Amino acid sequence: MSTSDPLLAPMKGTEHKELGGVQMDIARVGTGRVKRVVYPPGFHWSRDIKPSVGTSHCMHAHVGFIVKGTVEVEFPDGCKKKFTAPQVVEIEPGHDGRVVGNESAVLIEFDFEGETARHMGMPDSHRH
Repeated sequence: MSTSDPLLAPMKGTEHKELGGVQMDIARVGTGRVKRVVYPPGFHWSRDIKPSVGTSHCMHAHVGFIVKGTVEVEFPDGCKKKFTAPQVVEIEPGHDGRVVGNESAVLIEFDFEGETARHMGMPDSHRH
């Protein structure tokens, strides 16, 4: 990651992971986690992550805020949500997502691993 942008600089005290070009810095806090997630330009979940996880859609709930860039998610019913920095992010499980534009998208997320939707009082899938 580039260090010229403080949003992308190395983070002390975090676990670093990479998956499908996505950079994650994770800090455990109590029973949850705080994560900085950097999605590169051109990222598309169904192309870049789906082959690694083996589900038809991203089944992780995302809660936090986008501090840089734009992300768009689409649900199987065709419903779309677009998040552009700075904006609060709430994405239910069962979506496909992609970065819009030519810059990385940076999300600060609060999660409880596979229990995020339940802990945050969110539905376990997208509903209207």
